Amino acid sequence: MELAERLKKIPPYLFVEIDRLKSEKLKEGAEVIDLGIGDPDIPTPAEIVEVAKRALEKAEYHRYPSNPGSIFYRKACAEYMKRRFDVEFDPEAEIVALIGSKEGIAHFPLAFVNSGDVVLCPDPAYPVYHLGTLISGGTPYYLPLTWERDFLPDLTSVPKNILEKTKILWLNYPNNPTGAMATREFFKEAIALAKKYHFIIAHDAAYIEQYFEEKPLSIFEIDGAKEVAIEFHSLSKTFCMTGWRIGFAVGNRELVQGLAKIKSNMDSGVFTAIQEAGAYALSKIENLVPPLRRVFQERRDFLYEALRKLGYELKKPSATFYLWAKVPANYTSGEFCKKVLQELAIVITPGKGFGESGEGYFRIALTVGIERLKEAVKRLATLNL
Repeated sequence: MELAERLKKIPPYLFVEIDRLKSEKLKEGAEVIDLGIGDPDIPTPAEIVEVAKRALEKAEYHRYPSNPGSIFYRKACAEYMKRRFDVEFDPEAEIVALIGSKEGIAHFPLAFVNSGDVVLCPDPAYPVYHLGTLISGGTPYYLPLTWERDFLPDLTSVPKNILEKTKILWLNYPNNPTGAMATREFFKEAIALAKKYHFIIAHDAAYIEQYFEEKPLSIFEIDGAKEVAIEFHSLSKTFCMTGWRIGFAVGNRELVQGLAKIKSNMDSGVFTAIQEAGAYALSKIENLVPPLRRVFQERRDFLYEALRKLGYELKKPSATFYLWAKVPANYTSGEFCKKVLQELAIVITPGKGFGESGEGYFRIALTVGIERLKEAVKRLATLNL
């Protein structure tokens, strides 16, 4: 059997390859410290779990869920957007439930991208932006995120002939993998450009509640965003609910409804009991999330200072639970990460796995406790470079 051409264009998913290398090390009997995938080690808050347990017993939830999401869940999403960002959305038409934000991000181009359309993708970035583009038949155009620009793309560098063919601009702030934050001025620039060239801004806001000092912006806090934008939110990182698979998309009515139409033909929605737990979580976010942030801030502060003392060059992230550091001289990102795994049994992610502009960097996920981070630092101190 021959694979479809679209599948042949897709490289192995980054974390699948990391898992393979990690498995080999575990088979050798090594005590592996996994700082690779952004999967928090902290359990979901107990009161969210209790809500889900009670919801599981509701017989009416054992049937197919509402595909765009139960209205109580979408109302909870709208109320969260109002409380947090002071922006209003119609829960019936401007919000759709997602089976985790990854699913929505992957499906979104199918609703709006035709063969030959250009999609502007940040680089380095979460791989699903360009993978979803390829699957939909679009052409990715990569926007380098550089150290010198604080990992904000230079939109003025995009040629006019590319902008004229652009259908979507993907943005992601707080940013994975760099930990960077977007400014109000940058969002204004992006919105003005989208209006001028009639393209969509798709903003992945999965880490918008995983901040340490200044609160990150929703693109909808900027005037004019609702005319051109859709924003993807995830409960995974916010509440340590990665396995639950629930999120939501919010924004321009036509964009949300386009995604909802794709989803109605591709999936059967989010299990309603999980929606009830998600609605509860969003309603209690001001109480539930600060203790989680403090844990990740402690880890960030410790590992940032420890890496600097070991001679690594990196910027202190204001958000996310990642550190994005330069690899030592004379190594590619792949060579360095492979060396760290083979010699120290530590999993870190090569920057090039997030795109060509990620070469020269590696990412560390703060998804183990302080004692394990101390052990990782101890091992790194012995690395012969």
